[in-house]
Amino acid sequence: MTEFSIASFNVKNLIGSDSEYYRFQSYTPEEYAWKKDWLADQLLSIDADIVGFQEIFEEPALRDVIDETSARAEALNEAVVPDQSKRYRKKAIFRRLASDGYRDATLLFAPNSADTGEPGQRRPGLALITRYEVVDWEVIQDFDTPLEIAFPKLRGIDGDSGSYTLARVSRPILKVRLNVDGRQITVFNAHLKSKLGEFITPTGAEHAQEADLTSYDPVGRALGGLRSALRRMAEAYVLRRAIVEELQAGYPVMAMGDFNDGEDSVALEIISGEEPFKNYSWMLRHNAKHGADRYSDEEDTQIRRDIEAVKMYSAEKLFVRKSLRDMVYTTAFGGTFESIDQIYMSEHFHPDTDAAIGEMTYFSVLNDHLTDGSHPEAPYNKLASDHGQIIAHMRLK
Repeated sequence: MTEFSIASFNVKNLIGSDSEYYRFQSYTPEEYAWKKDWLADQLLSIDADIVGFQEIFEEPALRDVIDETSARAEALNEAVVPDQSKRYRKKAIFRRLASDGYRDATLLFAPNSADTGEPGQRRPGLALITRYEVVDWEVIQDFDTPLEIAFPKLRGIDGDSGSYTLARVSRPILKVRLNVDGRQITVFNAHLKSKLGEFITPTGAEHAQEADLTSYDPVGRALGGLRSALRRMAEAYVLRRAIVEELQAGYPVMAMGDFNDGEDSVALEIISGEEPFKNYSWMLRHNAKHGADRYSDEEDTQIRRDIEAVKMYSAEKLFVRKSLRDMVYTTAFGGTFESIDQIYMSEHFHPDTDAAIGEMTYFSVLNDHLTDGSHPEAPYNKLASDHGQIIAHMRLK
């Protein structure tokens, strides 16, 4: 029996000191030291075997955090784990108190292909650290052939109904195949487009008209929201396509990250896949020739199985169902608390499926540091993460 843990950690703009990542935004040496200290403590609390990080601008800054975490783990072990001379050293509590750190772990960094390094115009990448053997890995961001999403014609309208073209996702998607004690599992780490509106700056202008809040343009800003939502859902499709490829190749899959949308959003429904109906035998066939031409019982079984075979399940929802808890949140803004960070897993980790090779035993969220912006300690959020960290604790058969 193998137990492992997997976590998603949006660190919020990790970069070294005196480096302008966004316009007029950088950390002094003291602020960077504080941020590194906080992140190392948080990573020590997470102590997961697989951790996916988002909003990483520079790999050396993340290595600083990981090295500090490992040093703290070693110091903690020295203080709380009995040595060989103690006959009570094998007590289960000491296995729980010990931390493995990340000295021997493998760190994979995926820089953003749109990041030119220009101060104030940086673009974040992401990373993954694992204590397991990396079998293979790749970064998905720029497409050799742009993805063209065509729209079907509306009834009664002739001519082309248009299309949406995607040549690059806004942030890389990291795909890693791991050997977890003899089982190969594919893990995805992603950070989808945010809800911030996308506005177009006219040629020769200093900024987009919609960005000038003193001349508020509600219609233009609504169009900006449409652009970002469309991009986010297209990126969700790119992730979904990659997930299905791995599932159809026979690999169990886990997908995590900052999806920048709520659990009931269209973007997350795209990632997780369809929810099968209870019974398809009452539905008209797709090529029905008469009113009673419906799917057979055998076809009903096949359809539901085909859908379930590629469906992804939310670790949070499985936990809520199991624990009878009714609320988990990973972000707080303007009084709204929601979960936009998720860990999804294929049927191989769902206890109610025949394909199960394991299950989630517990789900943790570290969110005590979050405020909604009105709290007196809100400036602290500049240095700490503005996301909660989520950890799924897994057991393989």
